Amino acid sequence: MPEPLTVGIGLRPGTPAATILAAIDTVLGEHEIAVLATLDTRAAEPGPRAAAEHLGVPLLAYPAAELATVHVPNPGRFPSVAEAAALLAGTGPLVVPKTPYGGTVTVAAAR
Repeated sequence: MPEPLTVGIGLRPGTPAATILAAIDTVLGEHEIAVLATLDTRAAEPGPRAAAEHLGVPLLAYPAAELATVHVPNPGRFPSVAEAAALLAGTGPLVVPKTPYGGTVTVAAAR
């Protein structure tokens, strides 16, 4: 059985848990999830907190300055939240690159 994944999520303000969970399900399918990680200001919102609670995993939060220091394999115009958060919270390499969902959520995963 594969190792559980550490999932980094980048999202727009006010994104509901249902959208976050749909994004994770679409991108990762049936993979077991060990933790969710995101930007500290998003982790304070109800959507990510409820998504983590629904999945039964901790929600880790990182400040933007810390996420910006992480070398990500797929840099964009803006600092990567999903890939950087997954890499900071995980113990291994990125296994799913940042994948956008519905224009509101980006999902990435590390071991």
